[in-house]
Amino acid sequence: MATWQEFTEAAPALAEAVHARLTAHRHHVLATLRADGSPRVSGTEIDRRDGRLILGSMAGARKVADLRRDPRFALHTNPGHHDMVGGDAKISGRARELVGTEKAAITDTYPEEIGPADVFVLDIDEVILTTLGDGRMHIDLWRPGTDVVRFTR
Repeated sequence: MATWQEFTEAAPALAEAVHARLTAHRHHVLATLRADGSPRVSGTEIDRRDGRLILGSMAGARKVADLRRDPRFALHTNPGHHDMVGGDAKISGRARELVGTEKAAITDTYPEEIGPADVFVLDIDEVILTTLGDGRMHIDLWRPGTDVVRFTR
């Protein structure tokens, strides 16, 4: 697994493109695993701090219970409205809950009206960016310890 910073250092061009997808829209889709193993999708917002991807959630949300039980996740960035401008990014990995002073460093910056929150760092196993160009589909894949691989269809 890798942090966002490690991904950025290993694959800077891909990281820049994925960062653009993360910041183009505020809301994205997070997939987690329910207790019975079936998928759950939830709307979410993602932040980048100190070289890490951060997921904040209302305390006690179902996605929080899912991640505490099984930390695997898949994040699908919001691709925009009816187009693929900038591509379609997906990140998968494992979430690690922050507690104590590490959590407080994040939640202390939240507006007061947000209320109690649970906070996770999203460590990365895989990043995929799908783009369209030249009448073809391009799929850029990165995993820790490897170079970016492009598949074209």
